[in-house]
Amino acid sequence: MYKDTILQEPGLTLAADSNRVLNYEKDPRNYLTQLFGEQFPAIDTGLFNIRLSQGNVVQPHWHTNASELVFVISGEVMTSIFNPFTQRLLTYRLSPGQVSQFPRGWFHWIVALSEQAHFLAIFDQPTPDVVLGSDFLRYLPKEIANRAYCANEAAYAAAVAPITESVILGPPPSCSV
Repeated sequence: MYKDTILQEPGLTLAADSNRVLNYEKDPRNYLTQLFGEQFPAIDTGLFNIRLSQGNVVQPHWHTNASELVFVISGEVMTSIFNPFTQRLLTYRLSPGQVSQFPRGWFHWIVALSEQAHFLAIFDQPTPDVVLGSDFLRYLPKEIANRAYCANEAAYAAAVAPITESVILGPPPSCSV
């Protein structure tokens, strides 16, 4: 019903610029812009317009309310998806024009394999939710990591200590990978 109302508005716009709203910038070569319902009310989908340089990653995460399609425009990327039903990791190397699908709720990430990669992450919702792996790791109490996985509490705390904020594109600038 809401969409029908928007589509009947006299000032309806059915075009938008996905370069206008910066969502996150690691540096001038690694950033993502967005076009979601907030910027473009008539949209039934949403997207991130992503540019990454070689070795950079859209960090591991999952979406609680949306499936995602990655469409490569230029360069090469590797997408990885954890299948929760078969307990298998699925990995795909994509070139321009190729796509990879991430079903809703499946853990996934994307790594740039070429000097410069440009791709779209297109969602089946105008505003997707996201659970970032960095947040999960840094907020998991060391005592729970120990009880759940037999992880050494001190080692776990030391391993996640560098994660001081939500990380969207990695590695963080302070990391020497």
